[in-house]
Amino acid sequence: MDFKFSAYHIFVVGVLAFLQFTVVLDFMILSPLGVLVMKELQISTQQFGFVVSAYAFSAGTTGIFAAGFADRFDRKKMLLFFYIGFVLATFLCGIATSYFFLLGARILTGVFAGVLSSISFAIVADLFPLQVRGRVMGFIMTAFAASQVFGLPIGIFISNLWGWQSSFLMIAGISGIVGFVIFFYLKPVTTHLDNKVERHAFLHLIKTLVEPKYIPAFIATTLLATGGFMLMPFGSAFSVHNLGVSLEDLPLVYMITGVVSIFGGPIMGRLSDSVGKYRMFVIASILAAIVIIYYTRMQITPLPIVIFVNSILFVFVSARMISANALTSAVPDLHDRGAFMAISSSVQQISGGIAASVAGLIVVQTSSGYMEGYETLGYVVAAAILITIALMYNVNKIVLSKHAK
Repeated sequence: MDFKFSAYHIFVVGVLAFLQFTVVLDFMILSPLGVLVMKELQISTQQFGFVVSAYAFSAGTTGIFAAGFADRFDRKKMLLFFYIGFVLATFLCGIATSYFFLLGARILTGVFAGVLSSISFAIVADLFPLQVRGRVMGFIMTAFAASQVFGLPIGIFISNLWGWQSSFLMIAGISGIVGFVIFFYLKPVTTHLDNKVERHAFLHLIKTLVEPKYIPAFIATTLLATGGFMLMPFGSAFSVHNLGVSLEDLPLVYMITGVVSIFGGPIMGRLSDSVGKYRMFVIASILAAIVIIYYTRMQITPLPIVIFVNSILFVFVSARMISANALTSAVPDLHDRGAFMAISSSVQQISGGIAASVAGLIVVQTSSGYMEGYETLGYVVAAAILITIALMYNVNKIVLSKHAK
């Protein structure tokens, strides 16, 4: 039976996509600003890797602690609480003037931002059936692309005018508006409370964490975000110093790549619903691994080719994340859904933080700015992607058996 999208369903998808846009932009903005931040704060690639990974570690830690409470409250209230904290922490990033101030502000931002995606995906799983979940995830995850098309170029532009901190102030302002819309127009999401199993928060966390049918999904999730956390932090520096892209052309690279991804994301979501979520994940993963190995081996390259390779890479990476999130959302029972999503998000963030730190050790920036070790990084990321294919196979078996009943 076909699911009919009401006007309210469309609103929910839109507002969650916009919320994701602000959270993703807050994370991604550090990548293109990496050149400016490292120069102005006089920090090394290793220290910059710590700034990225500190956000991930704090996000992961908070997610674990929040998991026990995730299914005990109205999801709207949970969303608002953490989003308000995210806005305030992002503002602090906008007034940072030293390495340790920025590091502390990023840790605080991660504390609140790390839980937002899991709450959003729990809301999606509560309101939308599995057969259309790929499509919904596809639209929500166009936030990654939209942040490139609209957020990153504008962020880079105003950073060149008023300093890199101004980008975070811009994000805090936009996020504040989104928060008001959620407060006034999003309805309470309480279906899971009707099926709630009375259990202490800590016991609920432990029960969800050790549930045998959930463990394969947690293991698969560990490597899911490795590629983004490893490649993204040094993407702008690699483009400028290794590929020969000028700082003036860098916004164009992100913008065109984002436009392609905005159209590609929903298409990949629909395909994952029609051809099968695991099949889509396998195809996208293999293609992404091939493109990553090619991309990280590139030297001075004409701008159109750089844009083309970046574009197809982001489409394949988006297809992986959309299909994987849609598939794993079908694993937990309703009364465990919030906790499961929070733990999954935490596992991704913590493993991503480790990946970012490792990337900072693999990649070394020479005195000329050239990024050494990026080719090695490409092989590491490609290997992680291929391993994840095998791990997601077990998740797919669990979902198929669950929905066959």
